[in-house]
Amino acid sequence: MATTHGIDLDELLEGSMMEKARIRARGRLVDSVDVKGGVEVAAVGDIHTSEGRLLEAFSFYYARLVVTASEDERLIARWAQAEAERAQKILEKDTANLPLVASTYLSQIEKQSNGVWKMGLADFIELCTGITGSRWRLPNCDVRNGWVVLHQEKEYSSTRKLARLLRERLKGEIMTQAMSKIESMDESLAIRLSEPVGMIRGLVASKTAQTIALIGAGEEDWPPCMKKAIGEISQGVNVNHFGRVFLASMSRTLGLPQETTVDFFRSAPDFNEGTTKYQVGHLYEREYTPSGCAKLKINHNCAVRTGDDSLCDQPWMDHPLKYTRAKQRRRSRQNTAVIIEDAVKSGDDSSSGTVSDKS
Repeated sequence: MATTHGIDLDELLEGSMMEKARIRARGRLVDSVDVKGGVEVAAVGDIHTSEGRLLEAFSFYYARLVVTASEDERLIARWAQAEAERAQKILEKDTANLPLVASTYLSQIEKQSNGVWKMGLADFIELCTGITGSRWRLPNCDVRNGWVVLHQEKEYSSTRKLARLLRERLKGEIMTQAMSKIESMDESLAIRLSEPVGMIRGLVASKTAQTIALIGAGEEDWPPCMKKAIGEISQGVNVNHFGRVFLASMSRTLGLPQETTVDFFRSAPDFNEGTTKYQVGHLYEREYTPSGCAKLKINHNCAVRTGDDSLCDQPWMDHPLKYTRAKQRRRSRQNTAVIIEDAVKSGDDSSSGTVSDKS
C-alpha cells in the first residue's frame, strides 16, 4: 500500500498527504487513554472506501511508531488493548469479513449450517484465560471432538463470542509487533517522534496522577528553556505570559504533579496561590502541549545562542521534548557502556586473580 501511494517514512511523519492520518493517529492514541472501551469506531469515515482504508491503515502505523518510540511497555499494552477492543466492535458488525479474519488468526474455525461458530479447543484454551465470566470457563462450554461450540445466547450471539475471542489474539499480536520494533527504533526517528510521544505520556500522567517517574526525566534531562523559565521566576523576574504557559505545559507533559508546577511560580512578583492553582489546573485539564523552539525564540523564551549547547545546535532540534528525549537516550547508552566496561574489567580482574593463584 505504501509503495502504491508513494508514501515513505518522511511523508508519514511530516508530509502534507499524511496530515489527516497523523491527526487520526493522535485521536487513536488519546482514545486509548481517555475512552473506556477502546478507540472510537465512529471517529473515522467509511473504512470500506479506498480513502477510508488508507487513512485507517497509516494512522495505525503512525500510532504504532509513537508508542514504540515511547519504549514504555505499559503504554504499548494500553494502546494494544484499545486497538483490539476497536477491532472487536468492527468484527461484530462486519460479518462479511469476519470469516477471513478468523481463519487468519485461528488455527481451526468453522461456521456451522445453523450460523453457530465452532473453534479448535487449543485456540479456545489459549484465548479464554484472558476473559472474565463463567461462560468462558471450559467446564461450562460445549466441547465436541476437539471443537468448542460457541452457542447463541439471548444477549450474547455466537458472532459476538468469536469477535471477543479474536480480540485477545489481536491484542497479543499488536503488542508483540510493537515490542519487537523497539530495538530497531534508531535515535533520529525516536527524536522526530518526541512531540507526539510527549503528548500521550502527558495525557497518561494526567489521567493516572503519576509523577515524573513515569518517563524517568530528571532535572538533568530538562531543556535549557525550561530551566531558564524556572531560574528567572525563582529570582523574581516577571516572566512573560508565553513563558509561563510554556513552563506549565512542559511540566504537565513531563508528568510533574500540579503542586510542583505551582511551586515553580512562588517567587514570581505577582504570585497568588489561588489564582496560580486555578490557572495551572485549567492548563492541566485542557492538556496543553508545550510550544516548539521557533515560537520560544519569537517570544524571547529561548535560553541558548548558537554554540551554547551542541544538542540545541542540531538541525533537527525544533522542540524541547526532542531535547529531553535525546538526553534520555544518550544517558541510557552511556549507562549501558559503563555496565559493559565494568563487566569487562571484572572479567579481567577475575582472570588475573586466577593466574596469580596458580603461580
